[in-house]
Amino acid sequence: MANISSLELFSGAGGLALGMSQRGIHHEALVEWDKDACNTLRHNFDSKIVHNVDVNDFDFGDYGHVDLIAGGPPCQPFSLGGKHQGSNDLRDMFPHACRAISECTPAAFVFENVKGLLRKSFSSYFEYIILRLTYPEITLKESESWEGHLTRLEQIQTSQKYEGVKYNVVYRLIDAADYGIPQRRERVVIVGIRDDLKVEWSFPEKTHSLEALIWSQFVTGEYWERHGIEAPPLSCYDKRTLAIINKMKRQTSFFPPEKKAWKTIRDQLSELPYPNKMGSFHPEHILREGARVYPGHTGSFIDLPSKTIKAGGHGVPGGENMLKTSDGTVRYYTTYEAKLLQTFPREYRILGSWTESMRQVGNAVPVELANIMTNSLVDQIWSNRDTYKRVHSQPEDRSEIC
Repeated sequence: MANISSLELFSGAGGLALGMSQRGIHHEALVEWDKDACNTLRHNFDSKIVHNVDVNDFDFGDYGHVDLIAGGPPCQPFSLGGKHQGSNDLRDMFPHACRAISECTPAAFVFENVKGLLRKSFSSYFEYIILRLTYPEITLKESESWEGHLTRLEQIQTSQKYEGVKYNVVYRLIDAADYGIPQRRERVVIVGIRDDLKVEWSFPEKTHSLEALIWSQFVTGEYWERHGIEAPPLSCYDKRTLAIINKMKRQTSFFPPEKKAWKTIRDQLSELPYPNKMGSFHPEHILREGARVYPGHTGSFIDLPSKTIKAGGHGVPGGENMLKTSDGTVRYYTTYEAKLLQTFPREYRILGSWTESMRQVGNAVPVELANIMTNSLVDQIWSNRDTYKRVHSQPEDRSEIC
């Protein structure tokens, strides 16, 4: 396979980087401003490629052309749990992602962000992001507002006179559980492929479903047999899942769902011992006390995929970082458990205090999901010899087009 080079921005704990490296992507640089996350990256990757720097001060020109740019621009400006300032938030790092593409002209790019990016109130700015990624050479002029820049980009899109480097950009709201990740994690994934490569690409098809999980639990009972336990009371399930359970019981057919069953917390963590305060099993597997249930803060039921692992420890508002068993008992996830639910390998170390480690894990891209997306791109771009030749012939240098 070709030696595919990558530059990753906002690397965090390295979930996206690791998933990509598992398919043979060679990282030229991992850029991250948070020192604790950089300690995690240095422990698990070659420390020489880890750059603990503000992306504002990073010179992409030092790397020239790279094949792939990836990252997770900070999501606070668009998060449902944040202040919803969007483009007015100084933490909005999408302009720097666009700058990296403009300077490095990759064959493709992959960015991940929270579903809040698709909120109606951000629709114009999201259109701006997509068009700016489509025409990366059309840069923001000095003293120009993003709205003015959007107008210019729209004019270029409709004029059909643009001759610079262009990307075909697609996006989709993806639930990680639909791809075998033991977690309900909805994220917007944006993928762009250079137009001159003439590559036809689409997102990988879903492979797992809730219906298949319910089939295994309440039609065949295979799930409980596999784990050697009795089925819990139906009251353990949330209203939406319970409605599907009852519907499937009434309309049982002889044909099981085509997709695989969603992977549950029990599927992922059943082989782990119960944590203790000493971390006897693993230094990341330490019992944290104080978890409790109250309205809107109910935890993740063990026989479903986890709710979205979020950045933080005790203070996560929805109780997403708590595990709930069939008898109603709740406790906090250990860092080790949260890491596995994000599909990091067991040997991958997350460095820092529990709160800091949970912040890193909660901000990460699930490793296996990153791998699935990378496999699809590699198969469509770099596995084809003719396309590979076009990828590695750099676009000619161009000045501002318009």
